[in-house]
Amino acid sequence: MSEQFTLYFYKASPFSHKVELALVEANAPYKAHQIDLFNKPEWFPKVNPVGKVPAVTYGGPSVDPEDPSPLSTKLAESNVILEFLADLYPDSGLLPKDPVLRAKVRFFINATAKHIEDPWFPFIRGREPYENVLKGIEFIQGLLEEGSDFAVGDHYTIADACIAPHLARLKTVTEHDIGKFPVGMGYKLGEELKAPKFAKFMRYAQRALERPSLKQTYDEEFVITMFKKIFAERVQ
Repeated sequence: MSEQFTLYFYKASPFSHKVELALVEANAPYKAHQIDLFNKPEWFPKVNPVGKVPAVTYGGPSVDPEDPSPLSTKLAESNVILEFLADLYPDSGLLPKDPVLRAKVRFFINATAKHIEDPWFPFIRGREPYENVLKGIEFIQGLLEEGSDFAVGDHYTIADACIAPHLARLKTVTEHDIGKFPVGMGYKLGEELKAPKFAKFMRYAQRALERPSLKQTYDEEFVITMFKKIFAERVQ
């Protein structure tokens, strides 16, 4: 693709991370511009009027990211952008050509939102127990095929890009006990995940974390710093 592509992102955001993973996996040229979500620049509504990341500009002239061109297409919502990238780079394998596998990818993405994201955020904010996270992980595990390295089929897809950022943050939270939850609950969740019943999920998670694209795009130190700032007040 010769059209310019600029990603507006925030390093701690798993939703931004999804898009960056897909860009790297597609070997797509892009510019990345980080937005401070705690001090959003005045010009950012030109890219996304609701002020959320990720957001992208596509096409139009190559300009300073802080002065987006009115000639570029503006897109938001991580899963919409993932599908857009898969369409832009059909040979990347981000979406399979087989319609059944394409449907399975979309189902997996929907399941990630419902069974991973929905219980995960209330847990790290200290509003719900980690048992709901475990139930969600068990559901996702049931979708994984034995012997496959990927979420769907035999190739990295946007389904993998969608869940991998949450797997990275799951590892960070359980190893460093960072969250609004009572002290020690992160460690306890990590111990629960070592049980044999979660072995298939954890093998998949480990493969996802070892992927070069994940290592290239996940700034764990930044995430730790921001999580500690966000969750400064803890229940002892």
